[in-house]
Amino acid sequence: MSRPTFRLMRPDPVMAPLVVASPHSGRIYDWDFLSATVLDADRIRSSEDAYVDLLLDGVPGLGVPLLAAEMPRAFLDLNRAPEELDPAVIQGLPRGATNPRITSGLGVIPRVVAQGRAIYDGKISRDEARYRIDRVWRPYHDQLAALMQAAQDRFGHAVLLDVHSMPHEAIEGAGPRGRTPEIVLGDRFGASASADLVDAVEAVFADLGFCVARNAPFAGAYITQAYGRPERGRQAIQIEIDRALYLDEMRVRPADGFDGMRNLMTEAVGRICAHVGGIRDLAAE
Repeated sequence: MSRPTFRLMRPDPVMAPLVVASPHSGRIYDWDFLSATVLDADRIRSSEDAYVDLLLDGVPGLGVPLLAAEMPRAFLDLNRAPEELDPAVIQGLPRGATNPRITSGLGVIPRVVAQGRAIYDGKISRDEARYRIDRVWRPYHDQLAALMQAAQDRFGHAVLLDVHSMPHEAIEGAGPRGRTPEIVLGDRFGASASADLVDAVEAVFADLGFCVARNAPFAGAYITQAYGRPERGRQAIQIEIDRALYLDEMRVRPADGFDGMRNLMTEAVGRICAHVGGIRDLAAE
């Protein structure tokens, strides 16, 4: 694997203590991986947060860095701890501590994609699993950690917006009063971000016309847990977007509403920038 495993769009100068990331929108499917999976080229993409990185491509123009995965979630899940290894998909792995994500086939090396479809007919080697973690997981998280540290060093605090998308069928009727949420904010029930910040982010999306829910059905996983430490001046919010707003889910193609949704996401991040204070602070220097 010689190509970069993530893209970093870093503005100069950085204007806010904000980092925006898209860990599940990678869509580079190597031939070796495609030849190993039993799924066709469309089904292997079903767990991908397709084109979320493109929804966010206006973010660097706001003075905010954007980090986006290149390798797909079906190959390696960046929103899992490197220890979340599944013995049902990795050869010779002793059974150890488990959790519902591993049991359901959604560890750091996934066993299934959406709707529980198996990725492989058999298992991959431990060497292959280790290679993926070393080559894909560690560089991405080293870079994300560095961006958070740089933001905190410059502004005194750092905020991560970890952006994902959710299948429409998984969220129908799951919002307040039985509505279907269009945006779900995950802060691990208050553990990864302050109530003030999450209230402000919710108000931004609600003011832009979205139906917003918090922590249901998605509260955040490894990334919000690892990077959201409000007591240390670092906060993290997972943002889930209803794919029906911008994507033809059957064909995995941008839909007619894509450009409008991209404009709304740029506007939302711009308003969040104003709330977290970086732009105002720099203007006063």
